[in-house]
Amino acid sequence: MKILRALLVLGRVSNLPTIWSNCLCGWLIGVGYAGIGPVDWTMLFWLCAGATAIYLGGMYLNDACDVAFDRQFRKERPIPSGVISEGAVWKIGIGLLATGVGVLSLQGGTTALLALALFNCVLIYNFLHKKIVWSPLLIALCRFFLLLAAASFAFVTTNPDGSFFAHQNSGLATWTALALCLYVTGLSCLAKVESEPGVVRYWPCILLCSPGLLALFVNPSGENRKDALLVSAILGLWVIRCLRSTFWEEKRDVGKTIGGLLAGISLVDLLAVPLVSTELAGLFLGCFLLSLIAQRWVPAT
Repeated sequence: MKILRALLVLGRVSNLPTIWSNCLCGWLIGVGYAGIGPVDWTMLFWLCAGATAIYLGGMYLNDACDVAFDRQFRKERPIPSGVISEGAVWKIGIGLLATGVGVLSLQGGTTALLALALFNCVLIYNFLHKKIVWSPLLIALCRFFLLLAAASFAFVTTNPDGSFFAHQNSGLATWTALALCLYVTGLSCLAKVESEPGVVRYWPCILLCSPGLLALFVNPSGENRKDALLVSAILGLWVIRCLRSTFWEEKRDVGKTIGGLLAGISLVDLLAVPLVSTELAGLFLGCFLLSLIAQRWVPAT
């Protein structure tokens, strides 16, 4: 049981539902969700499987790269505590990362290039994030390229001979990926205070507002705007609730704030496709709740 828990903690599996919601969001945008027919669940499964492998591989490599730091400051982590060897974590991480990129690259063309960009961002972040101040942007770019890769994967599934970036769907996908990137940059800047204690700055909170502002910008009128306002309000209230643990409670708990904001990624995804059916909206909300529940057993950071 110790080794199983170590694998779950290394993979930070409580965040996996947000990876799946990224994939679902990208998929719906890629196929043009407003007029979507039946979902190709088989291809969506392979998309989620590839993204899951990339995420888990990246998380494993993160601990492998941070082993010197963890031995000094986070001795409870699986490698310094002796539950699993550093060599084993390297092998598992590399294997998962390569497998995930291989699955996404099966679509070829643009999807393969985006998967390769995601792969490079994961590696660069893991090897450099303790050495550079702009590491939050690197981890945010991982989500940026994941959502674009998911949208391209879905587009090619339904348009085998089409060009993703030549199609109008790519516009919404890019704006959505940008909003997600800014949101993750904001929460990652706050997260740095958890591992490197210091003064908590307010400016990252501005980036957390970007998905709502962008949703209003790309939905200037009509039914889309009304639904975007509703989901924006829900996301905004959730962000404020999460920030309370860091800024307004007597005993600061940055970890609780980051865990809540990470789960909120699923709400950011829903904000990009506010007109989906009730059933699909329920999947986004399910990912949000599943992430929060999983954090009770496996820490998000």
